[in-house]
Amino acid sequence: MADENRIFKVEIITPDRVFYEGEATMIEFNTVNGEIGVYKNHIPLTTVLAPGIVTITKDDEQKKAAVHAGFAEILGEKVTLLAEVAEWPDEIDINRAEAAKERAQERLAAKNANLDVARAELALRRALVRIDIKN
Repeated sequence: MADENRIFKVEIITPDRVFYEGEATMIEFNTVNGEIGVYKNHIPLTTVLAPGIVTITKDDEQKKAAVHAGFAEILGEKVTLLAEVAEWPDEIDINRAEAAKERAQERLAAKNANLDVARAELALRRALVRIDIKN
C-alpha cells in the first residue's frame, strides 16, 4: 500500500463525462512546454495540455490514457485535467487512428495553399497518440 503521505487526488474531466476520478502517487502528462511529472505538494500551476499519454501511478500500478488538449490545474493535494478528449486504450479504434494519420500526412505533404497547417499537424499528433497508446 502506498504511503498515505504521498497520495493525492486526480480528476480527468471531459465535456462528456468525468473520465477518471481516483488517487495517485504520481501523474505524468504533456504540456505545450514539454512533459511534466507531478507528485503530491507540487507547486500550484495551471498549464495548457498538449496531445499525449497521461500516466497515473499508484503503488506499482499504472493506468494510461490518451488526452488530446485542454488545461491542467495542479494544487498540492489535487491535479485536475480538463480535456477536450480523453480515451482509455480499449476505447480507441486503431484502424480509424491509422486512417486519420494517413489523411493528415497526405494533407501536409500536398502543401495546398488553403491548408490549415496547424489543424493538420494537430490531427496528425492526435492520431499518433492514439496509435502509440494502443501499441
